[in-house]
Amino acid sequence: MVDPSQKFNLLFLSTPVGPLGSGLGGGVELTLTNLCQVLQGRGHRIAIAAPIGSSLNNATLIELPGALQPTAHTQGRQTSVTLPDDAVLANMCAYAHQAQTDYDLIVNFAYDWLPFYLTPFFERAIAHFISMGSLSDAMDTVIGQVAKQFPNTLGVYTRTQADTFPFAHQCHILGSAVDLELYDYCDQPSPWMAWMGRISPEKGLEDAVAAAQISGIPLKILGKLEDPVYWQRILETYPDAPIEYLGFLPTAQLQAVLRQCRALLMTPRWVEAFGNVAIEALACGVPVITYARGGPTEIIQSGKTGWLVEPDCVAKLVEAMQRVDELSRRACREQAVKEYSLDALGDRFEHWFTEVLSTHRLF
Repeated sequence: MVDPSQKFNLLFLSTPVGPLGSGLGGGVELTLTNLCQVLQGRGHRIAIAAPIGSSLNNATLIELPGALQPTAHTQGRQTSVTLPDDAVLANMCAYAHQAQTDYDLIVNFAYDWLPFYLTPFFERAIAHFISMGSLSDAMDTVIGQVAKQFPNTLGVYTRTQADTFPFAHQCHILGSAVDLELYDYCDQPSPWMAWMGRISPEKGLEDAVAAAQISGIPLKILGKLEDPVYWQRILETYPDAPIEYLGFLPTAQLQAVLRQCRALLMTPRWVEAFGNVAIEALACGVPVITYARGGPTEIIQSGKTGWLVEPDCVAKLVEAMQRVDELSRRACREQAVKEYSLDALGDRFEHWFTEVLSTHRLF
C-alpha cells in the first residue's frame, strides 16, 4: 500500500527528441504533463530536465542545451546507437548524475539507449517509463539488461505494448489519462470526422484520407507535420479527398475541434503503445474508429465506444465510418471518466514508485 503521507522529490527526464510542449515527443509529452499535474497536486515535488525551449505550466524546468536525438520510430531495427555531438540527452543524463542526491527517485521518459545503459552507474533508483513498443535490437538488449539487474523499474502503457518485448512479464502496466476538465462533452456533432497524430508514415494517415475520398465524409487533420514528403505524397495521391489540415493545436483549441466531430479515425501501421488521442476523443464523447492493432485494442469497446476494424483495410474503415451513428457518445464520455482520470493515473504511478524504491533498498 502507498502511504498517503509519503511525498516524493522526483526528477523527470523528458524526451530528448524535442522541447517539451512542441509535440515532437508525441503522446509521452501528454503523459508527462498529466502526471506532473496530478502528482504536484498531491504534494510531490517534481523537477523536469528537458531540452531548451520547453514549456510546461507550473513546473520546475531545468532546460539544458544540446543537439536533439533522432526519433526512434524513424530508425530501423539494426540501426546503431546514435549520440550527436553535444547531445541534449547526454547533458540531461549528466545533470541527473550530478544532482541525483537531491532527489528520491529519477523517472526517465526518454526512449533512448543512453539512460538505460547508464542506470548501473547511478546511486539513486531510476524508474524507466517506456513509451513505445519494440523498435530496435539495441534498445531491446539494453532495456532487457535493466530488467534483469533492476527488477520492477520498467513501466509501460499497455499489455499489448509490453508483449512486443522479450521481458514483457517484468513490465508494470500503467496506462494513461487526460485532465477531464479540459475536454468538453458534445452531444450534437458536425458532419465531419477527425484524425489526430504526428504526420509520419507509421501513423497511416493515407488510409484515413483514402476513406474520406471514398465515403465523401469530410476529414479534419490535426497534428505535428513531421514528414513533409510523406504529407505531400498523400495530397498528390488523393487530390479529391475532402480534407482540411489544421496543424498542431494546444489542448483548448484541439478539443474545441475534436468534440464537434462524428468520430476519430486511428490508422496505425505499427503497434501503438497506447493512443492518447483515443482517450482525448472519448473525453469529448467522440467514438473512435481504429485498426485493431496495438494499444487502442485495450481502450476501445467495439460496438459501444467505437469500432475495431481489420488493420490496413480501407474498405472496413469506410464501413465503420458509415455505422458510427449506432454508437453512444454518452457512453464514450462515461468510459473516459471511469477509466482514464488523472486520479487513477496518479494512484498507479505512486504505487509503482513505491515499489521501485522498496526494491532498490534491498540491493
